Amino acid sequence: MERESFEDQEVADILNKNFISIKVDREERPDIDHIYMNVCQVLTGHGGWPLTIFMTPDKKPFFAGTYFPKSSRMGMHGLITILNSVHNAWINERDTLLRSSDQIINAINERNGILDPDSEEELSEDIFYEAFAEFKYDFDNIFGGFGSAPKFPTPHNLFFLLRYWYSTKEEFALTMVEKTLESMHKGGIYDHIGFGFSRYSTDAKWLVPHFEKMLYDNALLAIAYLEAYQITKKRGYADIADEIFTYVLRDITSREGGFYSAEDADSEGEEGKFYIWSVDEIKKVLGNDAGEKYCKYYDVTTHGNFEGHNIPNLIKSNIPNEEKPFIEECRKKLFEYREKRVHPHKDDKILTSWNGLMIAAMAMGGRILGNNKYTIASEKATEFIFSKLVSNNGRLLARYRDGESAFPAYVDDYAFLIWGLIELYETTYKPIYLKRSLKLNDDLIKYFWDEANGGLFYYGSDSEQLITRPKEIYDGATPSGNSVATMNFLRLARLTGQSELEAKAYSQFNSFGRSIERFARGHSFFLSALLFAKSKSKEVVIVGNEKLESNNMVNIIREEFHPFMLSMFYSNDHADLKDLAPFIENYKSLEGKTTAYVCENFACQAPITDNLMFRDAIST
Repeated sequence: MERESFEDQEVADILNKNFISIKVDREERPDIDHIYMNVCQVLTGHGGWPLTIFMTPDKKPFFAGTYFPKSSRMGMHGLITILNSVHNAWINERDTLLRSSDQIINAINERNGILDPDSEEELSEDIFYEAFAEFKYDFDNIFGGFGSAPKFPTPHNLFFLLRYWYSTKEEFALTMVEKTLESMHKGGIYDHIGFGFSRYSTDAKWLVPHFEKMLYDNALLAIAYLEAYQITKKRGYADIADEIFTYVLRDITSREGGFYSAEDADSEGEEGKFYIWSVDEIKKVLGNDAGEKYCKYYDVTTHGNFEGHNIPNLIKSNIPNEEKPFIEECRKKLFEYREKRVHPHKDDKILTSWNGLMIAAMAMGGRILGNNKYTIASEKATEFIFSKLVSNNGRLLARYRDGESAFPAYVDDYAFLIWGLIELYETTYKPIYLKRSLKLNDDLIKYFWDEANGGLFYYGSDSEQLITRPKEIYDGATPSGNSVATMNFLRLARLTGQSELEAKAYSQFNSFGRSIERFARGHSFFLSALLFAKSKSKEVVIVGNEKLESNNMVNIIREEFHPFMLSMFYSNDHADLKDLAPFIENYKSLEGKTTAYVCENFACQAPITDNLMFRDAIST
């Protein structure tokens, strides 16, 4: 529509004469996008982008749709026809339009649960099995993932399945995760030359992506591969996480340390042009013999695997270990050649929410892979946000670009950044990150909590007040702010002893229980939080004075997948931790040795100084 209509003089003349046109960046103003997407779904039964809304001067919508061609064709109304019809109705039937807009607002208020809040019903543990059964039913046994084309990664679905496997020992949950992770990596959705994942696959086998690369996808996918590595000890999963981080740090990280939002799908006006290859081109770079061998592995043929071109992929092949040095040498040469092409546009907005996700991923990468480079990147991004995206009155902001910070942060910004800070605390054990997470969590409750019905609104009480104030609970392309905040409440409660935060989490489950029951698998991160709440909790306090990297007990914690365990480190260098978690003063070192306290369901075992005994204590 941008090229076809909004850059067209005839359309512009009609718009400028009869309308006030507003173009919204849905990543800068997700509150507006969320509300008016609901409008579109109420009016048309479906949504999508580009989103086209007609509304009154006081923001009340009365007509909506997605794509409209410039002129009517094949039974589809054209934008010019619609503009003229809307203008005529506004002049001659305005009262009807205004009544219609009031009815629409009532409908979306009901949809948001404002007029009919969920009843306070406690979720049964049967919900876990129901969600697992839904995933199992929808699982693609051949290519991994769920459902048919288009296929989205949705990594938080995999997070839930890993926790379900951990809790129940249901092996098929882990099988679904591994099959999906391996299939996505083999497909063209993964960039085998320069690394990183595209946004989604247009086909069922992950071959042909929508070539846009998003920060949030790569953050969440890195976490999924890291957790799979912890569980299986398969080095390939760790390598993929390493490659994702390599891409992020190389291509979408600002000099100041913030992470950019995305790279576009198009270059030179053509989607995917930057990423596709011909046989002749690969042989030109690698030579005939090496090129032929590379093409055989990566399904690059003379007739092409995508519209006469080729997307390198491993769907039909596996690379033997002895060939991996050869493949890496080829990859480097192809990457250097590809770098000379016209690059896709980089969306250099720095969004607090998506940065929070990558801070979490990099912090986890630092501790799970033992690579301090990722920890440093996580810390640098955190400092960037606190220096550039906090207003003078301490209010978190949502977006930074070209030296300008703007928009009071939304619930996702707070929730995702708090998640990142908790992960960063468990990686570095620096109290400053726990302190910041608690302060942000207080502000989250202050600005977003619904005292009447529970839950967190999408935008704050001090933000621009729109026609409705929704609460998002669906775990879609990213987990919802409400579900991540619920997990944060539980983790912060157990780290600090603030029991009122645990009560907040249970209030979330009760407030949204009915919606979760209606579509269990659509709330997978919420269910991960519920699993955390209902599982046997385990908190570990390590008291010692040696450096973290040489602390054997800290390293033992990081070896395994412990999704329901939290850890703290207390030493002379972390003395201010007692201001955040006063109970920490009760934990002492025995005879000057590093000492671990393993606590379960609010009762602690005898202190442990032996590494083997400690490993056994946290594994049972």
